[in-house]
Amino acid sequence: MNPKTILSISVFMLIFLSRSVGQDTTDIMKQLEKEMGKSEKEQTFYTTSTFKTTRLVSGHSVENTGKRVMDVKISHRFEKLNEGSYSLFGLDEARMRFGFDYGITDNLMAGFGRSTYQKTYDVFMKLRILRQSRGKKNMPFTLSYVPTFALRTLRVNVPGISNDFTSCASYTHQLIIGRKFSDNTSLQIMPSYVHRHLITLNTDPDDVFAIGIGGRQKLTRRISLNAEYYYQVTRHQLAGTNNLLSIGFDLETGGHVFQLHFTNSQAMNESNFIAGTSGKWGKGDILFGFNISRVFTLGKKH
Repeated sequence: MNPKTILSISVFMLIFLSRSVGQDTTDIMKQLEKEMGKSEKEQTFYTTSTFKTTRLVSGHSVENTGKRVMDVKISHRFEKLNEGSYSLFGLDEARMRFGFDYGITDNLMAGFGRSTYQKTYDVFMKLRILRQSRGKKNMPFTLSYVPTFALRTLRVNVPGISNDFTSCASYTHQLIIGRKFSDNTSLQIMPSYVHRHLITLNTDPDDVFAIGIGGRQKLTRRISLNAEYYYQVTRHQLAGTNNLLSIGFDLETGGHVFQLHFTNSQAMNESNFIAGTSGKWGKGDILFGFNISRVFTLGKKH
C-alpha cells in the first residue's frame, strides 16, 4: 500500500472518530443535564434568609431561630425628635426591652422579654406552618403563627381602672405571610388581632384588628432597608391612637445584627405598638431607636 493511500485512510478515520466522539460527548452532556434536572425535581430546596433576623423592626418577621439557638435581643427607643435640643432631640431618655428567643425546633421557637415601657413582661411562641420552597415541594410563601401574652406591671392610679391581673393582661394573635422575591427583596403581610382588658373610655373596644405590611430591600451585602406599617381597622381603633410606621436599616457584623430605625411608638410589644401607638409622624413624634441581636448555639451543631 502506497503512502498516499495510507494518508487518505488515516484522514478518513480521524474525521469519522472525531464526529463519533463529538456526538457521544453531546449525548452524554444532554443525559447528565436531564438527570440533574430530574434530581432537582425530586428534592425540596427551602428558601433561607428571607429577613436578616426574627424581627423586622418592632414586629416579628417570618424568620425563626434555629434549633438549640439562643437569640439575645436588646432594644432601645429614645424620646421624640421634636423635643428639640433641650433633650438632645430625645436622646436624654430611653425605653428599653431585653429578650431571649430560643429555637425549640427549626420550625418552633419561643421567647420572653421585659420592657421598661409600662414595666411590661411578654411571652410569645412562633410556629412556622409553611415554608417557601421549590423543587419536589413547591410553596410560594412562608406562613407563621405568633401568639403573644403581655402583662403590664406598672400601677395605674386612675379611678375605675383596676390593677388586678385581668386588667393588666393583653393577648395578640398574628399570622405572618412572607415571600422572598429575590436575593434583595422580601415582603410580608401580618393580619393581627389584639385583645386588651384595660380600657380608658367606655367607648374603647376590647378587641383591635389590624393589618400589617413590611418589607426588606437589600442595599449592600451587609446592609438592608426595612419598613413596617400597621393599619388599625377604624371601627376597632382605640381613641387617641395612630397607626404604627417604622423605617430602619439592618447592619450585619459577624454574629451581631444592628437595627437602626425611626418609629412613632415607644412600645416594643405587640399589644402596645399595634393598638396603643400615640405618636404622629406629621407632627414630628418620631423616635430614634435600635435593636441589637446576638445569637448563641447551645448544644452540638448538626
